[in-house]
Amino acid sequence: MKLLTIFLFSIVCNLDIYVTLRDYLRECPTLVEHNTKQIIINLNKPRRGFITDLMVGNMSKMSKRTQIASCVMGAMALASASTAFANPLQDVQQEERKITLAAAKSQEKINGIFEQSQELLIEYRAVIDQTENLKIYNDYLAGLVADQQRVIDSLQRQIDSIEETKQNIVPLMGRMIDSLEKFINLDVPINKQERLDRVERLRDVMTNSSVTVSEQFRQVLDAYSIENEYGTRIQSYQGTISTGGTEVAVDFFNLGRTALLALSLDQSSAWVWDNEARAWEQLGAEYLDSVIQAVRMAQGLVPEDLIELPIKAAE
Repeated sequence: MKLLTIFLFSIVCNLDIYVTLRDYLRECPTLVEHNTKQIIINLNKPRRGFITDLMVGNMSKMSKRTQIASCVMGAMALASASTAFANPLQDVQQEERKITLAAAKSQEKINGIFEQSQELLIEYRAVIDQTENLKIYNDYLAGLVADQQRVIDSLQRQIDSIEETKQNIVPLMGRMIDSLEKFINLDVPINKQERLDRVERLRDVMTNSSVTVSEQFRQVLDAYSIENEYGTRIQSYQGTISTGGTEVAVDFFNLGRTALLALSLDQSSAWVWDNEARAWEQLGAEYLDSVIQAVRMAQGLVPEDLIELPIKAAE
């Protein structure tokens, strides 16, 4: 097939020529027959009044009208070729836009995946830190549990030996009560009857089956604690003493276990307890005012002050 190349770069003006399709079709075989190679229309002057040089190779036998018709058809062919070439270009551009949109969507997905990966990384690191903290805390709790287990084992050993402890503690309490009673009878008689009554209550508790051994032991220790307080207590209370075969109502005053004095209610006589003789000894008039003052201080009637009292020196 012969290739017909047409270059058309001008517009034909002021030329009243009419070319019909029939005329062109009649002359087309002539174009092929004469082996047309090139048609060039060259414009050298302005649009109005210009001279057109038409060079036609191998077309000297064609009429002028046929030549123009050939040019027009060539232009149409060129336009058709341009349209034909334009469609693939548009397809390529459309495909490129699709690729660009797909790439943008892919980038968005990549960005989303990256953000998710960063969040997962932060969460992973937080979990690692929490795991380390929990491990340290678990080690701490394990130490506490081990210590508690040692305490439990110790308590269990004590529980296992409770029967043996009871067997030993009951005779011990009996001996403690007997010793307390002997001590009261040999001690300075400060609230003696009250103290002896306390000992009797302890004996009743020891024979009461509803009282546990631990409660019995607590009450025995409480009685010993009260007895210990008598050695530091300063107090005054009323009672009676036996002197000269008669009972005399008096106000007692004791300075711990150091001195025990008695003052008659009419404040005319005073006595001091002699623990070695286990008897009351009457004081002279020189001590009467001091004993009266001591009783009043113990009762809170006057402020504490220095007084002279008959106290036997320790040997």
